[in-house]
Amino acid sequence: MTLEEMDKQYVLQTYARDYTNFVKGVGSTLYDEHGRDYIDFASGIAVNSVGHGNPKLTEAICEQAKKIIHISNLQVIEPQAKLAKRMVELSGYDMGVFFANSGAEANEGAIKIARKYGETQFEKKRYKVITLEHSFHGRTITTVKATGQENFHTPHFSPYPDGFSYVPTLDDVYDAIDDETVAVLLELVQGEGGVQPFDKEQVQQLAAHLKEKKVLLIVDEVQTGVYRTGEFLASNLYEIEPDIITLAKGLGGGVPIGAVMTKHKEVLKAGDHGSTFGGNYLSTTAGLAVLDILSELYETGKLHETLLYFEQKLQQVAMDYNNLFEKEVGLGLMRGLRAKSAELQSSIIKNSMQEGVVVLKAGRNTVRFLPSLTISKAEIDEGFKRFETALSSL
Repeated sequence: MTLEEMDKQYVLQTYARDYTNFVKGVGSTLYDEHGRDYIDFASGIAVNSVGHGNPKLTEAICEQAKKIIHISNLQVIEPQAKLAKRMVELSGYDMGVFFANSGAEANEGAIKIARKYGETQFEKKRYKVITLEHSFHGRTITTVKATGQENFHTPHFSPYPDGFSYVPTLDDVYDAIDDETVAVLLELVQGEGGVQPFDKEQVQQLAAHLKEKKVLLIVDEVQTGVYRTGEFLASNLYEIEPDIITLAKGLGGGVPIGAVMTKHKEVLKAGDHGSTFGGNYLSTTAGLAVLDILSELYETGKLHETLLYFEQKLQQVAMDYNNLFEKEVGLGLMRGLRAKSAELQSSIIKNSMQEGVVVLKAGRNTVRFLPSLTISKAEIDEGFKRFETALSSL
């Protein structure tokens, strides 16, 4: 039985899979079972923030696994407390942290905090959450409903929870707020929605308005967080102070972890929320190692150099192949090329894989690039060389 046959017989077919069998990764280079190498411009959808086989991360994971992998949250967990402290210090915000296992769970936690805040802080209950069209917030029933894309709201999974509405632009948020609105949930760069950043000044004006109206600002940083846009948080880059921030993806460097940070530390009480695996020894040890690696890259200026180098390469491709692409979009190492059609987007991604470079699909016909933050210039050069070979055949 081949691997593909085994997968199709025993694994639920919820993904449109590529059947390249990767067996090893070094830095931002992957190797398949035949020894062929691929430049990884996807990093597991922004998860492998410090690349594959990073020595500091793997050593931290192995050493922790020899001691304790997991105990329950009924006991104090030293690396969990240390990671929370480090995240709060790096953010520059006065917040508390709850650890989960994924971005969807982090967003569920954020919505629970907002709902309880709306129940306890006002005479009349507030529970409604406004999100943006083209947003993506997760795959659970609640976070699917919070996602502002109608194609996710199929009748197969209905009825969905009440209290979520969507607006086309940031300017439309103002009129959508009523006396039952408790929060606005947004991504500062819409990832699945086409790697689309919002305007900084518009975001700042909205944040100020929400504060005045006592409506919580929840920023979904599941993809933008942990230096993906150049700062520890995209919220830092936009110079705003959200009420709640959610993180996941790059925080564990490949080990599953999610987190909710909030300045409303008093809202949740013992028993209000929990997670069996969330914030265990293994995941938070991994998180500490990742932050050690990336904060050093940031402080030395190497991260900024990488961001600029990758951006310049991408802009050059957008100019040289303007017959294929409308424009280059994104921030930091969260970037995309907007293809002129869905068919073109699909062909580019398929051709790229054949040429040995891994890129991703996003909304609005976008070819998405999410390389590890530790990617080398040599890997960037080789990746774009292969990518241009893929484009030249179209």
